[in-house]
Amino acid sequence: MNHEQVNAKEMARLAYQALDDKKGEDITVIDIAGVSVLADYFIIAGGNNVNQVQAMADNVQEQLHKAGYPCRQVEGYQAGQWILLDFGDIVVHIFSRDDRRFYDLERIWRDGRFLTREDLD
Repeated sequence: MNHEQVNAKEMARLAYQALDDKKGEDITVIDIAGVSVLADYFIIAGGNNVNQVQAMADNVQEQLHKAGYPCRQVEGYQAGQWILLDFGDIVVHIFSRDDRRFYDLERIWRDGRFLTREDLD
């Protein structure tokens, strides 16, 4: 694993923990490095309502920022139905329950490698 891959894995681990700390539902990590140039990892999580979805996004940004990984772009924060956080090597998608089912990113990115929490350690 090169230095960039180590950073991406660390970023994914931090994002997972930040989502879990805010009770994110069904947190999924997909290693997409082999199938896309967009990022190394997609992290997908669900929330029960706008407040929780926004709190999850806030916590991910805060934890990664503290570790020296600034967020490059945020989309959808105000509406709070699907928030996208782009950190370059990782992209975090936080959905309301209905939007997550509708967009079904796990199906779209099924060619990626699905990782467990333990895979990030």
